[in-house]
Amino acid sequence: MNRKKKINQTLKAKAKKANAKLHAANKSPYIAKADREKLMQAQLIAAPTAGLADSASSDTDTIQ
Repeated sequence: MNRKKKINQTLKAKAKKANAKLHAANKSPYIAKADREKLMQAQLIAAPTAGLADSASSDTDTIQ
């Protein structure tokens, strides 16, 4: 009985690891807190300039 149990346990563990490996791609990578702060700062700096460019292009569209 112990031999069967050990074999089944081993096979289940291998199947579980293979299944986990298939679904690992769905997980987003970890981004450090300092890196998140840098990204937020970059977005805040880029957002006003992008907003001005969008409003300028919409103004020229309405004039023509």
